[in-house]
Amino acid sequence: MEDHHGSSSAYLQLFMDEASLYNRIVLGSLLPMKLWDPLPHFIQSWVRNCIGGTLIYFLSASLWCFYIYYLNRNLYFPTDAIPSNKAMLLQIYVAMKAMPWYCALPTLSEYMVENGWTRCFSRISDVGWPAYFVYLAIYLVIVEFGIYWMHRELHDIKPLYKYLHATHHIYNKQNTLSPFAGLAFHPLDGILQAVPHVIALFLVPTHLTSHIALLFLEAIWTANIHDCIHAKAWPVMGAGYHTIHHTTYRHNYGHYTIWMDWMFGTLRDPQAQDDESKVM
Repeated sequence: MEDHHGSSSAYLQLFMDEASLYNRIVLGSLLPMKLWDPLPHFIQSWVRNCIGGTLIYFLSASLWCFYIYYLNRNLYFPTDAIPSNKAMLLQIYVAMKAMPWYCALPTLSEYMVENGWTRCFSRISDVGWPAYFVYLAIYLVIVEFGIYWMHRELHDIKPLYKYLHATHHIYNKQNTLSPFAGLAFHPLDGILQAVPHVIALFLVPTHLTSHIALLFLEAIWTANIHDCIHAKAWPVMGAGYHTIHHTTYRHNYGHYTIWMDWMFGTLRDPQAQDDESKVM
């Protein structure tokens, strides 16, 4: 009998088939078959992830930059607070150098899933919708906790900050931060902050498609939290909170929500900071 933890070869084949489908959709749409079909499955998946990650990065950041800097110019920022094209091009350069390395992580996680090393399941029907949402909630809590502490340690451990995280923190004010800064990290820094997504696969049953989607959602989310626009959507860790992180370096390490910063005493609210600035 097959179980949803992937102990049988027949069940593991479902993961292989899913990855092969994604490879055919992405690679088959953009490249001649003779260029990618002979490649090993692992390399096909990595190339697919590189293409997918790059497309998501450029589409999300470009569309958002067009909306806030040009279509609604001066609505969100004064002209002197809009980052220069030179600054954004530098952010793109840093992100593109790191992209092939970033994409090794989802490729590796797929490989581990396909070999039955994780607790992933292929079909939601294997566990049912109620269990799926419970597992997804636990997965997100693990990711939130892990990213918070990984990010915090990248600041607290001086060699990690100096040689890794400082690459991202050269963008530390409104006229240098932009949606393109969202993936402008040292490659190892970006991988370390995404590792909790993979660790969660060994701790809680996880739907593979949801895991892949959440990894690529990172590119969209990081573009959003670097636009310096405070949406006031409590308890979301939006750009208002993250801009404070880039200016104080000691607050708002969280990812999607404010809960971890609230629990561990590192939360600084944008509204409270604005009030303090007015008093001063």
